[in-house]
Amino acid sequence: MADQQAQDPVFQIQRVYLKDLSLEQPNSPAILLEQQQPTVDIQLGVDAQPVTDGIFEITVSATVQTKIGEKTVFLVEAKQAGIFEIRNLPEDQMGPILGIACPQIVYPYLRGNVADVIQRGGFPPVHLAEINFQAMFEQQQAQAAANQASPIITQ
Repeated sequence: MADQQAQDPVFQIQRVYLKDLSLEQPNSPAILLEQQQPTVDIQLGVDAQPVTDGIFEITVSATVQTKIGEKTVFLVEAKQAGIFEIRNLPEDQMGPILGIACPQIVYPYLRGNVADVIQRGGFPPVHLAEINFQAMFEQQQAQAAANQASPIITQ
């Protein structure tokens, strides 16, 4: 019985935490008096790192930059992370767990923190859209396979 429990798959959230957060307003207060509508650029990323045997840190990052012309209104950089215990799973399931399931758990915390810091900075909140992490993961896998399939030829 104890042997069976030792082999049972384990997937547990140990902790979700805000790893890094910054808000910059390099052109305040003058830029705040502008009447033009700013452009918004949002970049997202996912990183998975092993911490120790069976323990992984998954980090979802966002960079939100708004500009009027060439001048930055504000820049937010945020990293939300989670520590997950993942054991006794088949190797072929680890990629989807680390690249889809874990980021789906961490991302809502990131969305809330980004919206909150932008609002606390005196701006209307920017709400990050829902993300299809499965499509993002599959796209990354296809890109990696394409890069491996076409060798780089150097002279």
